[in-house]
Amino acid sequence: MGLTPAHWVYLAGVLLIIGVTVARKNVVVPALVATAVTAWVMTGSPVTGIQAIFNASLIAASELFNIFLIIAMVTALLGALRAMKADQRMVTPFQKVMRGGWSAYAVLAVVTYGISLFFWPTPAVPLIGAILVPAAIRAGLPAMGAAMAIAVAGQGMALSSDYVMQVAPGLSATAAGVEGSAVADVALVLSLVTGITALVIVGVMLRRHMRTPAEANLEEWEAGVVAEPRPPRRLLRRISVSPARELVPATSAERIAEPIAVVEEKVPVGATVGGPPSTGSGGPEDNPPPPGGSGSDGGQADDAAPADDVADARIERLSKIFSIVVPIAFLAMIVYMVLGKVTDLVPSLEGGSAAALVGGLAAILVVVAAASLDGPKKALQSTGEHLTDGLVFAFRAMGVVLPIAGFFFLGNADFAGKILGYEDGQQAPGLLVDLVTASEHFIPGNPIVMCFGVLIIGMMCGLEGSGFSGLPLTGSLAGALGPHAGMDPATLAAVGQMGSVWTGGGVLIAWSSLLVVAGVTRVPVIELARKCFLPVVAGLVLSTLVAALFF
Repeated sequence: MGLTPAHWVYLAGVLLIIGVTVARKNVVVPALVATAVTAWVMTGSPVTGIQAIFNASLIAASELFNIFLIIAMVTALLGALRAMKADQRMVTPFQKVMRGGWSAYAVLAVVTYGISLFFWPTPAVPLIGAILVPAAIRAGLPAMGAAMAIAVAGQGMALSSDYVMQVAPGLSATAAGVEGSAVADVALVLSLVTGITALVIVGVMLRRHMRTPAEANLEEWEAGVVAEPRPPRRLLRRISVSPARELVPATSAERIAEPIAVVEEKVPVGATVGGPPSTGSGGPEDNPPPPGGSGSDGGQADDAAPADDVADARIERLSKIFSIVVPIAFLAMIVYMVLGKVTDLVPSLEGGSAAALVGGLAAILVVVAAASLDGPKKALQSTGEHLTDGLVFAFRAMGVVLPIAGFFFLGNADFAGKILGYEDGQQAPGLLVDLVTASEHFIPGNPIVMCFGVLIIGMMCGLEGSGFSGLPLTGSLAGALGPHAGMDPATLAAVGQMGSVWTGGGVLIAWSSLLVVAGVTRVPVIELARKCFLPVVAGLVLSTLVAALFF
């Protein structure tokens, strides 16, 4: 099948989105326009093009909602722990290891790689985000640095080799007609070269952003999650005018000379639940009655002091309990997953099942923590507010990705039919796969050029947001092109696997499981993908050269 006008329009949309991303601009509008125009050209109906804008985002939401839900559950758990100050106490043991930003960076990368290698990153990242990320932030590691370390080590280095589960090598090997172990061995080496290179470059990028270990780092990071709808960034700041100041027109010189006080307003997770906030303004908590005095007011103040002491002692006791219970609960979950992997005592959990266990466990811990702090009756309200905080955060931070993912889903034959409103059984074209297949004829027989050609094709396949969906194609190309260039098809298949998984598996594009990493570290997902681009591409270039010259 030859390329149609729809293929060229879709390709133009892909290039437009990539260009706008490189230019550091928001890509939502280009994605919406590209979706409408591509659907219009595919069907010949402008009405269908308009409908595709909504349908594409809807399909993307249905496919990615499990990621949103995990982010919401983990955020709700952090909010419940924060209400009793168990979050700060929970990270205390890690302070002995994470003494500074660099040690925190190394620990995050090593632990993420180890857990993700056995259980895949999707269930591993929320676990790390709940326990290790707060400790790393307190140690002085910037939130973006934590996100990049987790993404590179887990979503990239561990998943691209998939050396333990060997799902990815199996897909590549089957399509290439070679042994799975041969692909797995090469992929392991290439993933380590790519990952270590990327981690070193990320470290160089972070060298000026490390901070001194302090509780203020953790408090500032947690205060960035809001429980109320946040206005646009430029409206976040309000001008504070002194009440004593007369509001009269000022000359331009006066406006230049007089400073303007700017106040940042932040509402942390859990600020609306779990008892009275620790700080505030304008309320009676901030204006305690004067000490001593006579009459009923003085007596009430004296009676309130012992009650406050009892409440503080109770919160401190709960803080100690849950700072132990939460890590033990997640540790028990890891033990259960290991038993399922190496024995027949319990069912094996992989992929979505493991992620569901993480989300369900987080939800149970939210309910138990809220009931312990607020009592059974008030917990009915506070638990719902914690979950609402988590969902609001998830959609505020990640919702912008849906229109972008919808456009790329339009190029996937599995989703295009639903987006365009095709009836069941009516086959939709796979625009992205067709474009990739058509480009294989332009790859020359030189081993180095061929390796880079297969790498680029793998990266193009990964644009769909699934690191594994392009592996049958890259494996087939490896099996067909390898013998003609005198290269081992297993090596070519591993190179294509690197491109596809590092891109779509959750490092280079925002409409992937990179959403989970951004969610648990509270950083903008598109900015995270942009920051990861240079280190990861440099690592892929080096690993591809290694594959071409030494395998």
